[in-house]
Amino acid sequence: MADSVAPTSFELGYVNGQPGGFQQWDQDEKVPDLQWPNSVHVYKRMDSEDGRVSSVLQAITLPVRRTKWWIDPNGAPDEVVSFVAANLNLPIKGTDELVKTRLKGRFSFGQHLQYALLMLRYGHQFFEQVYRPGDDGLMYLRKLAPRPASTISKINVALDGGLESIEQHPPSSTGRVLYGLGKSAPIPVSSLVAYVRDPDPGVWTGRSLLRPAYKHWIMKDELMRIQAGAAKRNGMGVPVATAPEHETDIGKYKKLASQYRGGAYSGVGLTYGAKMELLGVQGNLPDIQQAIDYQDRQIALTGLAHFLNLDRGGSHALASVLEDTFVQSVQTFGESIADTTNAHVVEDLVDINFGEDVPAPRIVFDEIGSRQDLTAQSFKTLIDAGLIRIDGNLERYTRQQYGLPQAAPDAFDELPEYDAEELAQRIGAAGTLIRSGFEPADALRAVGLDPIKHLGLLPVTLVGE
Repeated sequence: MADSVAPTSFELGYVNGQPGGFQQWDQDEKVPDLQWPNSVHVYKRMDSEDGRVSSVLQAITLPVRRTKWWIDPNGAPDEVVSFVAANLNLPIKGTDELVKTRLKGRFSFGQHLQYALLMLRYGHQFFEQVYRPGDDGLMYLRKLAPRPASTISKINVALDGGLESIEQHPPSSTGRVLYGLGKSAPIPVSSLVAYVRDPDPGVWTGRSLLRPAYKHWIMKDELMRIQAGAAKRNGMGVPVATAPEHETDIGKYKKLASQYRGGAYSGVGLTYGAKMELLGVQGNLPDIQQAIDYQDRQIALTGLAHFLNLDRGGSHALASVLEDTFVQSVQTFGESIADTTNAHVVEDLVDINFGEDVPAPRIVFDEIGSRQDLTAQSFKTLIDAGLIRIDGNLERYTRQQYGLPQAAPDAFDELPEYDAEELAQRIGAAGTLIRSGFEPADALRAVGLDPIKHLGLLPVTLVGE
């Protein structure tokens, strides 16, 4: 029988062999430009200078920003749920949508989400929590202040791999008090929110989504320069002047060829036996554009964005199948942001104001790709099935969606509810009017019924299929 092992409350091993500091030199990264913090500037260039790189990032980030984000009560008290929803300016799931107040001086979750998604570009994105005291004695979230990757000078990591603090380069030309000589005050982990993409244990720089695309970006950039140079040098050929036999003054023919310019009235005069021609590159030329297209395709694959490669042809059926993998990856990025926000924003708000034993709500979002456009036919199907009920708000929404004019002041928003017998009588009266030449909608209005609400009650023979 094996000896029993008593549980321990401390770690024997370690993650970071240099506690108190982050080893900035990654032994597995062989490209010096991609060693942190140099990598921050390279990845920013890639996003700023290359259309395909920018498209990949936009294809991933826009669905995350576009989907609906909510506060899920998650069993928390109503007071706590309302407080968190007001701080984050998000609606509470299962209730009417939050009426947003002015955003000046208040936290904007949409803007925060945009900044947080920079972790895809750089591999990491840090924020500092800033609160303000309220008149009710509670601490309100004033902002999650971004700490740009380009400003970070040091990431301090504990022996167990946990984040301790970050330090920034000293701000220039400001009156702020600096910590020590030429150093800014470290921001402790208790005040930080860290979004990190696919990190190795203890490596808080994460892994940029653009890292696998780097070599393809370099090659594409070089190929495009070669292509531009080739077009500039050989687009119209190289002028070549051949002197006639026995001509000894070759210089004037070289000057003639060098000064040749094309134009509507351009021309060349030559002596007998001399020759002037435009020569292009001889032999088979490499297809530079094909090589550029290949690099473009590989860049798109780094984000699983296969559909971006359909701009030059391809199987749309196959792309729709591969799109499922892309949507799942985007969903995963959204879940990663939600998990970090719940752990280090929502729960911090609850702990500070209500205590650590109080249940906390959580941020959730609609599944990406699950929302379908509501067509008029599907709208009617839902009404006929009794899944939704027409009211004034829904009518106004429908008018806005389809660009219809606003309802007249005497619209039927406040029509009384009729019992079954009276409703049948009014429907019958409307049918009589329709047979006499009235339009169905006008006939329903004439008998005090709402065309949108009661049109489906008319016999099909009166309104058509």
